[in-house]
Amino acid sequence: MAKAERRDIDGIILLDKPVGLSSNAALQKVRRLLRARKGGHTGSLDPLASGLLPLCFGEATKVSGFLLGADKRYRVRIRLGITTATGDGEGEVLEERPWEHIGRADVERVLPRFLGEIQQVPPMYSALKHEGQRLYRLARQGVEVERPPRTVTIHALELLDFEPGLVELDVHCSKGTYIRTLAEDLGKALGTGAHVQALRRTGLGPFDAERTVTMERLEELAAAGAEALEAVLLPVDSALVDWPAVTLGADAAYYFRHGQPVFVPQAPDADWLRVYGPGQQFIGMAQMLDDGRVAPRRLLTRRTAKSG
Repeated sequence: MAKAERRDIDGIILLDKPVGLSSNAALQKVRRLLRARKGGHTGSLDPLASGLLPLCFGEATKVSGFLLGADKRYRVRIRLGITTATGDGEGEVLEERPWEHIGRADVERVLPRFLGEIQQVPPMYSALKHEGQRLYRLARQGVEVERPPRTVTIHALELLDFEPGLVELDVHCSKGTYIRTLAEDLGKALGTGAHVQALRRTGLGPFDAERTVTMERLEELAAAGAEALEAVLLPVDSALVDWPAVTLGADAAYYFRHGQPVFVPQAPDADWLRVYGPGQQFIGMAQMLDDGRVAPRRLLTRRTAKSG
């Protein structure tokens, strides 16, 4: 059977990634459904986690790097009393400690300790590298190496539900935050062990899980035809809606497209800007120079959908 021809597809799909599928496997599956020539994701979501995974195709891969540094939001269910090698329910049980004495008030008492800037030691079962090797590969070999603590920020931490031995939290955090480490540290603060029983990502940057599409739904749309599937693509600039925007006239847009900084009267005072040309066509990302000109940093090379 002839291999399906790849196409130039520009846009973002908010996938509701199922448990058990790696981020790259999810990307490749959706890319095949779209027959997209180019695609990338916005940072790995653990195979044991479900939820929001933005997938960028074509020109949208130029904004994926900005999403890598965005804040995240998770809903996590934590099992108290048991520490595992991996920090989740899949790992070998390392220790069991009493948890029956812990009540909701105890959890509410210690949660404020984790708000704001905190120090986290990355888990061995993570994708960080040590001397060129992924930590999780070393961990599977029984090797443990020293990991320096990292500063992360917990913007908000809400106790959603509590029942004996189980804690459910809503976590709004900075990039680089390890929810498994947060669960383990919470267990220590409560005088017991803990691990993640279930994890779902509900937000990333400007996106939330309410707009996600399941893999099953994407397969149904693909069966209905390319037009039906492409209807769920969000425009490239939807990843940058929190940025101020400027619109250029035809002459300024021409020079901007050719890599030249341009003056924009009353341009917003911001580090990064979304830039549009005539007809509100999104043409790229820019930074303000000290002299007030808008300098192109990432340009789109094909026509893309208008702003959503």
